[in-house]
Amino acid sequence: MTHYLDFEKPLAEIEGKAEELRNMARANEEMHVEDEAAALDRKARDLLKDLYKKLTPWRKCQVARHPDRPHCKDYIEALFTEYTPLAGDRGFSDDHAVMGGLARFNDRPVMVIGHEKGNDTQSRIARNFGMARPEGYRKAIRLMDMADRFGLPVITLVDTPGAYPGKGAEERGQSEAIARSTEKCLQIGVPLISVIIGEGGSGGAVAFATANRLAMLEHSVYSVISPEGCASILWKDSDKMREAAEALRMTAQDLLKLGVTDRVIPEPLGGAHRDRATTIEAVGKAISAMLAEMDDMKPRALIKARRDKFLGMGEKGLAA
Repeated sequence: MTHYLDFEKPLAEIEGKAEELRNMARANEEMHVEDEAAALDRKARDLLKDLYKKLTPWRKCQVARHPDRPHCKDYIEALFTEYTPLAGDRGFSDDHAVMGGLARFNDRPVMVIGHEKGNDTQSRIARNFGMARPEGYRKAIRLMDMADRFGLPVITLVDTPGAYPGKGAEERGQSEAIARSTEKCLQIGVPLISVIIGEGGSGGAVAFATANRLAMLEHSVYSVISPEGCASILWKDSDKMREAAEALRMTAQDLLKLGVTDRVIPEPLGGAHRDRATTIEAVGKAISAMLAEMDDMKPRALIKARRDKFLGMGEKGLAA
């Protein structure tokens, strides 16, 4: 069953009518409704183009959170071979919101790390909806250390509403773990590439995305706080999330202008969830291109370029 967002309700009605006609024709072979159904399909496509022609930041946030978007696990299964998951932080436990391990990308050994939200109720609960705990960030640190030791590029796939804010996470040093993971991103002497595939929320995303190259899917978002959280703080009213989304400049297009992201990866019409295979292929091509840009860079040059990028980001943002 297709999951429609609030602003897609008119589209749901048209596509529902087309499907209803086809179901009636399947039940009664004497009915010939293909012309009517095709006309509805054309109308639906035109409406889809209109809806996605200029999405507001809040609508982009809704698309970025769509439950049917490809998740980290989908990208790993489609783009990487010989994936060997590595579990645990060697200190407390394994965090299922963070998955990672050794793999091959285009037959090149790499380390891949990402947030996994899950795709149904059971897996979402098991994955904590992609909200990592301290052990998740410490696992990421362990894997980045291993990649650095063996000279393997690190690829991170970011999709999280933010780090888990629960009592247990705070007791185990959530803020310290996030800071250490961000620090580790800046220290490793191997290429570090990050792709925001859905939500890039707060420090929980920065801990994986302090990279040499950062790419964002066209309808992904990346911000210091969620629009709802921002609205609650600034206006004491979470219903002001639309205004907050505008103010945060959280879309891929805004962040490209500000120099926060390096490239925007186009999505199929209607968002990544409408054509998962095409989206995954586009992400794979972007990763390949970004890796090629750093093929001849030495460890010291990679570290310096990464640090310079983030130190200069504020100046570029102010100029924009």
